[in-house]
Amino acid sequence: MPRILIIDDERAIRNTLREILEFEDFEVEEAQDGTEGLAKLEGGSYDVILCDVKMPKMDGLELLERSAAARGDAQVIMISGHGTIETAVDATRKGAYDFIEKPPDLNRLLITIRNAMDKRHLVQETKVLKRKVSGVQEIIGESQAIRHIKDTIDKVALTDARVLITGPNGAGKELVARWIHEKSNRAAHPLVEVNCAAIPGELIESELFGHEKGAFTSAIKQRIGKFEQAHGGTLFLDEIGDMSLQAQAKVLRALQENRITRVGGDKDQTVDVRVIAATNKDLRKEIAEGRFREDLYHRLSVIVVEVPPLKDRLDDIPLLAESVLADIAASYGAAPKTIDTDALALLQQMEWTGNIRELRNVLERLTIFSGPSISNMDVRKYALPGGGSTAEAGITPNVAAAPGNGQSHPSLEALLNRFESFQDYKDYMEQAFIAHKLEQHNWNISKTAEELDIQRSHLYNKIEKYSLQRKDKA
Repeated sequence: MPRILIIDDERAIRNTLREILEFEDFEVEEAQDGTEGLAKLEGGSYDVILCDVKMPKMDGLELLERSAAARGDAQVIMISGHGTIETAVDATRKGAYDFIEKPPDLNRLLITIRNAMDKRHLVQETKVLKRKVSGVQEIIGESQAIRHIKDTIDKVALTDARVLITGPNGAGKELVARWIHEKSNRAAHPLVEVNCAAIPGELIESELFGHEKGAFTSAIKQRIGKFEQAHGGTLFLDEIGDMSLQAQAKVLRALQENRITRVGGDKDQTVDVRVIAATNKDLRKEIAEGRFREDLYHRLSVIVVEVPPLKDRLDDIPLLAESVLADIAASYGAAPKTIDTDALALLQQMEWTGNIRELRNVLERLTIFSGPSISNMDVRKYALPGGGSTAEAGITPNVAAAPGNGQSHPSLEALLNRFESFQDYKDYMEQAFIAHKLEQHNWNISKTAEELDIQRSHLYNKIEKYSLQRKDKA
């Protein structure tokens, strides 16, 4: 049900509007002045806001300015008995959707509300489409840490507060920065990224602030720096802990004054930039050891978002695996592979020192080498260190030691004791059965695939999966 907030100091007006709007199936809340209205906006979400201009404590125009971040995509319709063209223009300039004089014509008011809601939906759809075009991935996970990060993003994105994102390499710091930008009022403007660790110290100033022609030997033309490129948008300073002290001083000045000076220039350039920084270092420790400026740290860390390592959110691995496998399949133009429960359980036991980046690499490897479904055996063979974890499970990939290859059969009890999971047992028996049929048909792939009632390509995958070899070549 659409939600409407009425902000007006006249009780009679509020009551009349409430009766009309509730009859039209709107959910209505009220505020008797601008201060109460601002508090409600900061604590909830609305589709449309009906706001009086002249009110005690805080008038409607001041509310428009102060509520820009809190109201998000909600559309504001100003209602006033003291309307002038100048007031209407001022309200529109400050973000109002429309301006209606009191007493309002009810038909016009309802039409205006409907149109305002349509605009809100279009704004939201546009943001979704831009996210799809920009390829920003979702933040996957339902762990407490991830829910906290998502909640923090929703709260800080609509402000211009600077954000410092901390966490180990590969944990997803860049993704958090992208979502802060995508959900902000600056989303229509560029997100400019700078990897401070990848730029030599002598070039970082030119990269950030630009340079004038002739500023140094190779400066054959003027160059616009990242701060100017991000004007109106967001500047993401990745690995800020690796920036030189000299560059830190200039970044501090830019943050303090919203002005930069190009290398070799003497003219200040005004910049309107929101800065988001990220680091995998302990900046407090860097400050204590004289490698990072404390004043810059305090400028950057208005909001601190800590991205946890994957080992601290292992419960998210099933969701992450499903998403990553779907992405990999889409990039390969194939159907996504499934992954067995036992295989997921084994992935959840790994260390993941490379975090999400390492998980994606492992899942891509498993996609390439596994059959239609990724099994526990696949994880042991292709994901664990050394690729020899099948030995840990008591399984020998070489089928010369498997039943059906001329070797003596172990007792049932001894056989069952070799396996840690049902999936391991199934893989063992499948391996033995395929090996037996291959030998029976003298390794004629077509005949064996026909008898097994599977495609030849599927049989080849099984042969590769279990490292099957002919007896005379084993």
